[in-house]
Amino acid sequence: MSVIPFDQRDGVIWFDGKLVPWKDAKIHVLTHGLHYGSCVFEGERSYDGVIYKCTEHSKRFHKSAEIMDFTVPYSVAELDEAKYLCLKENGLKDAYIRPVAWRGSEMMAVSGMNNTIHTAIAVWEWPSMFDMAQKLKGVRLDLATYRRPDPACAPVHAKAAGLYMICSLSKHKAERAGYADAMMLDWEGNVAECTGANIFFIKDGVVHTPLADRFLNGITRQSVMELCKQRGFEVVERRIRPEELEGFSECFITGSAAEVTLVSEIGPYSFVTGNMGKVIMEDYSAAVRPQPKAA
Repeated sequence: MSVIPFDQRDGVIWFDGKLVPWKDAKIHVLTHGLHYGSCVFEGERSYDGVIYKCTEHSKRFHKSAEIMDFTVPYSVAELDEAKYLCLKENGLKDAYIRPVAWRGSEMMAVSGMNNTIHTAIAVWEWPSMFDMAQKLKGVRLDLATYRRPDPACAPVHAKAAGLYMICSLSKHKAERAGYADAMMLDWEGNVAECTGANIFFIKDGVVHTPLADRFLNGITRQSVMELCKQRGFEVVERRIRPEELEGFSECFITGSAAEVTLVSEIGPYSFVTGNMGKVIMEDYSAAVRPQPKAA
């Protein structure tokens, strides 16, 4: 089945405070965000018409912009309202949601301090990054060549577009080799994350995950850690060396796009798709869906 290019779809996009036809949501080629990476975004999901962690995402969107030295010209409440308006006007209840903000075209140089800040929100149907059969079987991950940068070298706690350059390169390389994604190390050689998802390991009933002080502390990551604790699963955040992977029994990744997906292989290391990972996946699936009200 052919995929409709994203610039050729029908519907509406919220663009600088108003809804515009999907195909008319355009920017100029000489846009600072395109040339210099002065752009932040979010990735969210709506389940049965309810956006999971909607306000948390809007707050992080604001924080990312602040780290990138600009201000989103809409409040958290206005962004939340706009996201729901996009869902309604596009007739969607289960959807992926992409807010994005960027510096405009007034100046075309490294410095763009006085450029207009533009904001847009698009929504589209995207059931999951991986289908349920893949999630249960476990996806295969490559070992990325590029590493997550030192926080002294890049704004690693912002969901900034420029930080995804090495992610795209790493994922392209992995897909060409037959893998679904790639696991990245940090600049010191510790396990960090995947190209667009956080990573967890299980050993002897304990859940281990890298400290999120060198990369984005995912909202899904935080949700899953809380679900694990509610289950009574011990969660340990720490530095993890790649050679430790041989001793872990299970592995899974988390993110708004990936949700919770089991991992069967990372390079030379293999994992079972065991019961703990499946329970965590089921708990997350239940948590994101609105619960029916009691009669």
